[in-house]
Amino acid sequence: MQANDGGLQDIVKVAGHVSRETHTILHSFVEEFQRWNRVTNLVAQSTVPDIWNRHVLDSAQLLPLSRGALRWLDLGSGSGFPGLVVAILLRESPGAQVHLVESNRKKAAFLNRIVGLYGLPTKVHAKRIEDIDRTLEADVVTARALTSLPQLLRLAEPWLSTSAIGLFHKGRGFKEELKESSLRWRFELVEHESVIQNDSVVLEIRNLRRI
Repeated sequence: MQANDGGLQDIVKVAGHVSRETHTILHSFVEEFQRWNRVTNLVAQSTVPDIWNRHVLDSAQLLPLSRGALRWLDLGSGSGFPGLVVAILLRESPGAQVHLVESNRKKAAFLNRIVGLYGLPTKVHAKRIEDIDRTLEADVVTARALTSLPQLLRLAEPWLSTSAIGLFHKGRGFKEELKESSLRWRFELVEHESVIQNDSVVLEIRNLRRI
């Protein structure tokens, strides 16, 4: 997909139905993000000129894969991709709840700023992933550019071993990570080719079990 300026049709093509109001909020979020990024370096500056493809649309592609799930848990939320984008897209959905976990204080402050600014159905957990409540309910667990797949599975085990699914962005080295994971875990897997970035995938994982 080529670089774009964040048109409504681009979001709809990737995420499904998106209202004009939500599209406007996404634009406002990007502007606020760029202001914070100049000071706190939320993401690499080299990716900012193509922020819609590299970050917004890359996050939005998770929505159709979730099959209408409303309860999300984003691990290591960092700058809010995909967690904040998902929260914005679900803001008009009754019963939606997105949990963002981020231990870095500056990044957690940014997440809280966006949640408050747009009234998102979101709670920010400013703590380590290992320290969050394992009984927190989630239908989907996400993580993007956080850690290797074996480590992700360890962190997400409390949810993926029950009814939740994992939707994890991975780059071209994902095959090796899958091979390493298979030495420790058993799980059901669907590989979704990224609709945004070549040589990237979204791994859908469920029914996680230790070997």
